[in-house]
Amino acid sequence: MSILIAIIVLATISVFFGLLLGYTSVKFHVEGDPVVDKIDALLPQTQCGQCTYPGCRPYAEAIAAGEANINQCPPGGETTMLALSELLGVEPIPLDSEHADDPEKTVVYIDEQTCIGCTLCIQACPVDAILGAAKQMHSIIESECTGCNLCIPPCPVDCIHIIPVKIEPETWRWSLPESTDTSPKA
Repeated sequence: MSILIAIIVLATISVFFGLLLGYTSVKFHVEGDPVVDKIDALLPQTQCGQCTYPGCRPYAEAIAAGEANINQCPPGGETTMLALSELLGVEPIPLDSEHADDPEKTVVYIDEQTCIGCTLCIQACPVDAILGAAKQMHSIIESECTGCNLCIPPCPVDCIHIIPVKIEPETWRWSLPESTDTSPKA
């Protein structure tokens, strides 16, 4: 009989706290900042850290808070900067001098003869561009690789190398023309 009473008491307490938690989650629900969400949606989501932030979401939060400029994303380049400028209603500015050098587009290559299958590179890749399994050789999906090079430092056998992207009709891009608009801005 005492076991039955204990089960009923515990069930009652569980139901009470479940209802209390459900009510508080609805009552005190905090919406994410919609501006941060819109900025984050425009960023390339490579999570490469080239903007000096650990990923795209922290960079978006810094832009929304006014702590970062819209011109710090090398993978997004001028296209992303212009989209951010339009979204936020600010003047477009050239890429930051630290990020302005239009580096040669690269991908990484894994020397499959040297790879020991440790999976450290797979864990480091922010875009899942590396295929492989533990104790098996790994290889790169070139179409997915963003060239962030975050997989290189964790490799214990230095089998990951940087190679330039082959210039083909699919990878070649014309740079945007300079604006010749000299009319005064309102």
